[in-house]
Amino acid sequence: MKQVTQPSVLTVVLNYRTPDLTIRAVEAALGEMEGLAGAITVVDNDSGDGSYETLVKLVQERGWNRVRVFQSGRNGGYGAGNNFGIRQGLPDGSVPDFVYILNSDAFPEAGAIRVLKEYLQAHPLVGLAGSRLHGEDSVYHQTAFRFPTFFSEFESAAATGPISRLLRRYIVPLPEPLEAQTVDWMAGASLMLRHRVFEETGGFDERFFLYFEETDLSLRAKRLGWNSVYLPQSRVMHIGSVSTGMKSWKRMPAFWFDSRLWYFTKNHGALYAATATVAYAAGATISKLRRLGRPEDGQPEHFLKDLVSHALRCAWNRRIAGHGSHEST
Repeated sequence: MKQVTQPSVLTVVLNYRTPDLTIRAVEAALGEMEGLAGAITVVDNDSGDGSYETLVKLVQERGWNRVRVFQSGRNGGYGAGNNFGIRQGLPDGSVPDFVYILNSDAFPEAGAIRVLKEYLQAHPLVGLAGSRLHGEDSVYHQTAFRFPTFFSEFESAAATGPISRLLRRYIVPLPEPLEAQTVDWMAGASLMLRHRVFEETGGFDERFFLYFEETDLSLRAKRLGWNSVYLPQSRVMHIGSVSTGMKSWKRMPAFWFDSRLWYFTKNHGALYAATATVAYAAGATISKLRRLGRPEDGQPEHFLKDLVSHALRCAWNRRIAGHGSHEST
């Protein structure tokens, strides 16, 4: 009788200066990988703080034979690090059937990985499946989203009841789904995809250093006919923003604006990207008039100024580059 081979899962955990959390995430993933074919790959994204050596030592000391630790050699960001890990394949040199991307500050609970794998096995048109993320207090972390558009940029900036009701079909964060639901994209802290999707899309676009990379990947997958499904039965505790330090940001860093602009430009064109920025500025103006000078809670300092100046600077640089290219021909 021919033996049936169980589909394999490669779990990839990206580390950047969080070795203790990474080991904790790997330990949780190892427990949930029990009984599943596959392995775990840890990628140190050129931390430069001894993380790689620490991780290698801890994995060896604990005798985790299913875990390999790699040094990426450069900090190319979230997408580049995960691409590097996925391309290492399984320890025997084979390609996994599924890839499970797990943040270093995310900890799968009972059955979390198996639920994602079995759903993908049972639904051949689904290319990506994501977990319900929640904090240490079990409160839901926003996980399921619509793709951003210039309508959503206007709505999110205006933050005004009548406008939000009018444009409710474009609001990016979805209400928490209580059942399995097809969505546009999901947070990448606990995300499983078919290796075939990785191959067909070419993986994460490494021009995104951080943020928007999973949005872009999901959009490219959708355009190739692959659906994304959020599965609340797969539960993962997520601390959030440990490696990035986002919770302590006073101003949004340049790479966030770079990622946002590249997402719109790449997927919809330069004119659409400009329209999205104008839409956000218009919405922000409405919000400011409504607040009558009161500061907006939770908004990074000088966000609108930074957004607009970044867009103008990039447009000017493209114009100069294009003018130079024209002159040289």
